[in-house]
Amino acid sequence: MSAADFLLAPEVQKLLMVAYAAPDQPLSSSELAQRSKLDPADVARTVEHLVGSGILKKQKPKADEAETVVVDRTFVFHDELRRIAMKSFAAAEPVRAMLRGKFKDSVLRAFVLGEDEDGALELLVVHGQLMPDETAMRAACQKLSKTLHRHLKMHVISHARFNGLTPRDPLASKLVAAGVIEVIALGDTKAQLPVEKVGLLQSAKKKLATLSRPSP
Repeated sequence: MSAADFLLAPEVQKLLMVAYAAPDQPLSSSELAQRSKLDPADVARTVEHLVGSGILKKQKPKADEAETVVVDRTFVFHDELRRIAMKSFAAAEPVRAMLRGKFKDSVLRAFVLGEDEDGALELLVVHGQLMPDETAMRAACQKLSKTLHRHLKMHVISHARFNGLTPRDPLASKLVAAGVIEVIALGDTKAQLPVEKVGLLQSAKKKLATLSRPSP
C-alpha cells in the first residue's frame, strides 16, 4: 500500500481524526469504534496497521482494563502527517463543506487558524453583504464539532473589519502564524462583497465638484 493509498483509506482517516482530536488520551478499540462509527473488526485491523507503522502506540493495560492506544508523538513523520490531516480530512475539508453547503451566500472567506491552548479548533469566517444567521451557524458548528470530535471556536467578522485588522489585533497575529489554512477564498462562494458606503464628507465633495463644473 502506498502512502497516498494509506492516507486515503476511510478507516485510517476516521481513526486518525479521533486520535488527533485527543492525542494524549488513551483510547480502547471499543471507544475508537464508538467515536469513529466503524465496525469493531475494521477498527482492530486498522489499529494494528497504525501501531505497526509507528503512528499509534499501545499502552500497557492495568488490571481488568482493556488495552488502549495513543498517538505516538515520537513518530518521525508525526508533525507532517498531522499537518496533512489538518489540511484535509481532519479539519479543512469538513469545515469547507459545511460553509459552502449552508452559508455559500454569506461567507466570503474562511480560515482554520489552528488550535488554542485547550485543543479547540479555532476558525475565522469573513462575511460579505449578508451576515450568516447566528442560530444556524451555531447549530452547524455543534454538528461539525461532533463529527470532528473536538470543540470549535468560531470568529465571525465583517469584510470591513477583516480589511482593517491591525498588527495589534489578536486575529491578525493568528492569521500570519504558521499552519493557518484558508478553506474559503474570495470567489469560492456566491457571497457578495458589501456595498461600500460613501461618507458624508466624500458625498458633499462630489456634489460640490459637480456643481463647480462649468456648464457645457
